[in-house]
Amino acid sequence: MLEAMTTERPHGSRRPRRRAPRVLLIIAVLAAGAAVVVPLLWPPGPRPDFQLPVACGETWRLSTYPGHDDYDVDFFPTSGNAWGRPVLASADGTVTVAGINGSLGGRTPQDPDGPRGRGGGYWVKIDHGGKWETQYLHLLEPPSVQAGQRVARGDQLGRVGSTGNSGAPHLHYEQRRGWEKVEAYFDGVPSGITSDDRAYSVRLTSANCPSARP
Repeated sequence: MLEAMTTERPHGSRRPRRRAPRVLLIIAVLAAGAAVVVPLLWPPGPRPDFQLPVACGETWRLSTYPGHDDYDVDFFPTSGNAWGRPVLASADGTVTVAGINGSLGGRTPQDPDGPRGRGGGYWVKIDHGGKWETQYLHLLEPPSVQAGQRVARGDQLGRVGSTGNSGAPHLHYEQRRGWEKVEAYFDGVPSGITSDDRAYSVRLTSANCPSARP
């Protein structure tokens, strides 16, 4: 007579539980998530000592116009040609982006009325710490810095151009706190460029000078 077969384990011989590794994995995932989320909740740090992103002693016109977006600043020199003028870091920081935003188009010093591109063209973005950031758009050529590079205030990032969606050579500039654009300050003073409800401009002289650098 055949004996009945069973797959049951003998009493008192249970499969060992493996909950500990699973619990440790959950804790590790939660810790990693907290490491990402918690810093995002911290308030921004103090405003860096931003200076104009142009050469020491030069006077530039800062302007905006309807549809430009609040707090966006366009820089035009008050004398001389805009093409190729140095674009400088406003404050110490680390380059996070250095490349192409959108498409370049075909506007150059040799063909200033060439086809427009899209977006910001050649551009640079700098993280200044404490959730502060600056952006520099429409550069003439590939930036002279690269992502991950540490820069000091006054270091050259590129040259003024008209790449991207640009009608004339100029520097489009932004200061950001966290995820929000804010009014740009230079040398501790608000620029006066705020709403884009109308076209207006101010004139400022750069104090982004070697003697003033830390």
